[in-house]
Amino acid sequence: MGLFDQFLDVIEWTEFRDNMLFWKWPNDEIKKGSKLIIRPGQNAIFMYNGAVEGVFQQEGRYEVESDIIPLLSTLKGFKFGFNSGLRAEVLFVNMKEITCKWGTKNEIYIPTPSLPGGLPIRAFGTFNCHIDRYDVFVNKIAGIRDSFTVEDVRDRIMSQTDQLLMKWISKEGRDMFNLQANAKEIAGGICGDLDQEMSQIGIRISGFAIASVSYPEEVQAMVNKAASQSMVGDVNKYQQIAMADALASGKGGAAADMAGMSVGMMMGQQMVQNMQGQNQQPSQSQQPQAAAGQNAPKFCPNCGAPAGGGKFCSNCGQQLIK
Repeated sequence: MGLFDQFLDVIEWTEFRDNMLFWKWPNDEIKKGSKLIIRPGQNAIFMYNGAVEGVFQQEGRYEVESDIIPLLSTLKGFKFGFNSGLRAEVLFVNMKEITCKWGTKNEIYIPTPSLPGGLPIRAFGTFNCHIDRYDVFVNKIAGIRDSFTVEDVRDRIMSQTDQLLMKWISKEGRDMFNLQANAKEIAGGICGDLDQEMSQIGIRISGFAIASVSYPEEVQAMVNKAASQSMVGDVNKYQQIAMADALASGKGGAAADMAGMSVGMMMGQQMVQNMQGQNQQPSQSQQPQAAAGQNAPKFCPNCGAPAGGGKFCSNCGQQLIK
């Protein structure tokens, strides 16, 4: 390598990472013979005196003097001197869509009439973002920073998520104890608001998803109990099932013993009721026979033999009961 080659620059995004949206090439002077390398998903923006001179989007390797400068409006006639270079800035922008996780740092309290202090919840999910308008992004961000990452976007998102969750969850008709059922609709509303806000710095929020909504343990226990009762449909049945579960598991100590006694008492009462029903049925069927017996004569009117309660006389065959 010659002495002259040591001063040549290779303009490329050497610190490229998927979570980085923007990076400024650290040198402010481009030397003669320099080369530009653009990788897939990158755009290279040339700036001169604070204004955007040109944007290069096609990946590849370019000679700055012959391939780049002739396309720059203000610098078309620029000629490199032997010891002087081009004082210009090169900004690299990551144009790929990036998926990032979000989550509430603390519980947020959703207003609800049944809970004066609000319903505490946590929520987690993902959002998708990419640079949509590089001109706005450069003016608002690139002019004052050397890099911009997804974490910077996340910080802006998280600063608004709590309020937007409260806004869209509080819409009329929401089941506060089953917010997951409305997660798609809630997420769509939040996505639209975030996209409008982030467009001010040239970033597009193309997707927002709520993966889960969680409640404190005591609230979740109440929700689970209410769901179980609604499935059973009757409190007595719910208690019977609970006692049966305690007996089947063999756990619960005194509670299980009490449950066993209650089940035993209920079974005994059921057996007594069944026996009483069976005893009542024969007595009712015997009533016609008893009534018929009361109308029969004690002695046969033909031969005087004792009737014995029969329909015919056992001595002469005379009909006794008609």
